[in-house]
Amino acid sequence: MAEGWNKAREISRRVGKGAAQAGRASWRAGRATATGTKRAGAATARGAHKMGQATRRLTHANGAGRTGLGRLIELSIGNSAADAFVTVALASTVFFGVPVGEARGSVALYLVITMIPFALVAPFVGPILDKFRSGRRYVIAGTLFGRGLLCFAMAAAVGPGDLPTLFAGALGVLVLSKAFTVSRAAIMPSVLPADITLVSANARVALFSLVTAGIAVPIGAGLTAWLGSAVMLRVAMVAFLLIGVFAVRLPRHVDSPDLEEEAPEEGGRAERWRSLLNVGPAVTEAMLANVGVRLFSGFLLFFLLFLVQDLGAPWLLVKDTFFDVPKTIGLLALAAGLGGLVGAAVANWARNHSPQLIVLLTLGLTVATTVATAIFFNLWTAIAISIVTAFSQELGKLALDAIVQREIGEEVRSSTFGVVEALLQMAWVFGGLVGLLLSLTENGPPGFITLSVVLFAWLVWLLIRRRRRIKAVNARIDEQRQPPTEPVPRPAAEQAWAHEEPPTPDEQPGQVDRTKPLTNPYG
Repeated sequence: MAEGWNKAREISRRVGKGAAQAGRASWRAGRATATGTKRAGAATARGAHKMGQATRRLTHANGAGRTGLGRLIELSIGNSAADAFVTVALASTVFFGVPVGEARGSVALYLVITMIPFALVAPFVGPILDKFRSGRRYVIAGTLFGRGLLCFAMAAAVGPGDLPTLFAGALGVLVLSKAFTVSRAAIMPSVLPADITLVSANARVALFSLVTAGIAVPIGAGLTAWLGSAVMLRVAMVAFLLIGVFAVRLPRHVDSPDLEEEAPEEGGRAERWRSLLNVGPAVTEAMLANVGVRLFSGFLLFFLLFLVQDLGAPWLLVKDTFFDVPKTIGLLALAAGLGGLVGAAVANWARNHSPQLIVLLTLGLTVATTVATAIFFNLWTAIAISIVTAFSQELGKLALDAIVQREIGEEVRSSTFGVVEALLQMAWVFGGLVGLLLSLTENGPPGFITLSVVLFAWLVWLLIRRRRRIKAVNARIDEQRQPPTEPVPRPAAEQAWAHEEPPTPDEQPGQVDRTKPLTNPYG
């Protein structure tokens, strides 16, 4: 019995000793894990801090930190990232997993739904923003807070699959996003440093926004695949709310004082209600050129997307081809992103060139590339047209923004930007509908031939219109420069009479002084 107890005590002692050693090992492993995690977190924090410092040096360069342009760029970076999160979350909810035939109907319905509000809201968004010139910081913050609340509503609608709420929320996010863009473009002249032109400042904002979107899209896609669309929308909600707080802290000088509005003349319209007929010839010309590029951009996106999905591209018909449908779509998307980045970089480089010529050159470049794609349609020409279209769209839009900011006064600038954004959006939607329709042919060249004819006619019409306008301006200048005509010499008697004193009223022939009594000259 005693030996049994001794053996039990020995076994218990050994078990306890082993448990203690295991506990110490676990504690050491936990401490090592915690130390490693701490070091990794510290390294990540140091990397993020260094990246933030480098980004701030870039955004605040050339005096942008003193005027507030740097803060506006940082605000645009956050807005671009949050918009990318919303786009990825909604795309994974509505469009992924839908058959091609059904996707055409869904996409067409979405395009029509997005076009109608802009046609209705465009005449009112700009004037409303012009009325709040003294509180533009709060208007920008309101667009961000509103999108945050809409993301919360859409996140609640993802679970039950409430498509009407998702479409309404996406529409509201789109409208508020355009209102943010209009407000940001309207305050750009007030934060412009002396050493930076308007084209360069707009290009700097666009460049940082595009780079941020390119980084945020894969991050958002990964988080959406891991956490789901509802969580991703809530992440976007938090991002919008935080960015809205940052928007309130923009410099106060972005809020211009309210000016006394003059009453419109009788039979006229208030000046703030801008239309396409009274924005000026330079703005109208640049806007029409951008309409052509934007129309083709919408066409190209949906035409190539559904053409590739329907296996209508010639390189997809080859057996054992490396570029299958997913790789082709990814390559075309990468080409479009690269073209946008190059367009923003070129806009920053072309700061001293005429923006009027830039918008026409972008349209001409698009026409030439479209013709080449229609003749030689293959994978490489499709990549080339994707790069050129994104490049022309970005560069032409930045030049158009600079023209509006230069030509349009402070009191109606938001109204003009509202009209411009609405018109470009409707052109893009119309082009997308045309691309959906022509993709049913499952053949690339006919669609590109049709669009090349339309774009060429559009470019020729703009050039003729510009030539007529320049000739009319030169004629007015020549008329003003002509010397005044010398007076025709009069006869000597007429000149002598001109120097005589004018006769008194009593001496005027044929007149009677009615203040004197009438007398009979013959007695």
